[in-house]
Amino acid sequence: MTKEELTTKVENVLDQVRPYLQQDGGDLKLIEITDDNIVNVELTGACSSCAFSTMTLKNGVEATLKKVLPEIKEVVAVNV
Repeated sequence: MTKEELTTKVENVLDQVRPYLQQDGGDLKLIEITDDNIVNVELTGACSSCAFSTMTLKNGVEATLKKVLPEIKEVVAVNV
């Protein structure tokens, strides 16, 4: 799978997860996918300051991405 195809698939999965974040006033934005398949995202809105954002990121976003795309190793929140 090319980097472009992987990016498209990751964006599609994030689009499925996004409504759950948005209902609580948050969101996320794909920043990059590294060469070793780590997905860097920026948490925005309520997610940027929420105490549970790490748990949501790992148990929700990362788990969903890995289930659909097993080649993804990790999802990491970065500050842009």
